[in-house]
Amino acid sequence: MNLGGTIRLNSLGLCIVLGLFMLFLLYMTKFATKSEEEKLADVNLRKVLIAAVEAAERGGKEIVKVQKGIIVEKTKGKTKEGANIPVTNADLSSHCVMYNGLQDTFPTVSVFSEETQADCEKSPPLELVPTVDKGMDDLVDQFVSGEDLAIWIDPLDATYEFTENLLQYVSTMVCVAYKGKPIIGVIHKPFGKEPKTTWAWVNVGSSPHITSYRETKKKPTVIVSRSHAGHVKEFAKEAIGADVEVISAGGAGYKVLELLSGNVTVYMHSTKIFKWDICAGNAILSAMNGKMTTLAGEPIYYSRTSEPSNSRGVLATMDKHKWYAEKFKSISDQL
Repeated sequence: MNLGGTIRLNSLGLCIVLGLFMLFLLYMTKFATKSEEEKLADVNLRKVLIAAVEAAERGGKEIVKVQKGIIVEKTKGKTKEGANIPVTNADLSSHCVMYNGLQDTFPTVSVFSEETQADCEKSPPLELVPTVDKGMDDLVDQFVSGEDLAIWIDPLDATYEFTENLLQYVSTMVCVAYKGKPIIGVIHKPFGKEPKTTWAWVNVGSSPHITSYRETKKKPTVIVSRSHAGHVKEFAKEAIGADVEVISAGGAGYKVLELLSGNVTVYMHSTKIFKWDICAGNAILSAMNGKMTTLAGEPIYYSRTSEPSNSRGVLATMDKHKWYAEKFKSISDQL
């Protein structure tokens, strides 16, 4: 017996061994990819909504705290029209609790905020406890990949009005976009008789206090920004007709809520606007069968890789959107 012999593989045996090795590598690669996908697909949208509401309300408390103390105002630049863009210690304090709370809770999700220069201390973690009065206690879990989500936050909408003590316009906002489409919106108003939070989740649910839309205006009523009401008034008259009523107000969140309540028929913005200003309102309107687009009727996308600004104007309605879009489209090219 020759125990010291050699083992020779013929060509068929060699092919079998190589084939098995390739299958092993393919299996390991597929397994590793699946494992990574499972790590990303751990974001529960129900918890994201609860966190968004909690973050918006925490930001509101910071704003109220600053308003009762000393407001420190700076400027962070100018608009295209030459107006100062103010930022206050309330903006920054709100940003810190909102941004850190959401980013720490959902580390795989990209969070975008209007404020980026804040020197934040560590914030307490979000509690993620739904409250019965906000109508979130019976929502069910929905899981999606974190890389498909983007969260847009405005720590203090209507900063200019805040510095003028026009507190009715002030809000904090959180929006969740899935594959670029806004699906969850939160607008929290920290001032008034009592703080009030409005939320909506497309095809799932909304705040109990949101009722079915009823148009209360007999003629077209357009709500626009206080900063360029005169320009937009002429713009609206040219598009819709001389009998149009134009109301000026501060804050994109406030304007959407006025539209939702039926107090106005159209929210229009003709200059560049950032997505953290409009994403939450876009999501809420979509959930309530309303619509927000550019002035030309184009959808606005909010993916994590998209530009943070929208230069095509804003047109938002609860009804007759196509009619208004056709009216404004002919002059939207002037933007």
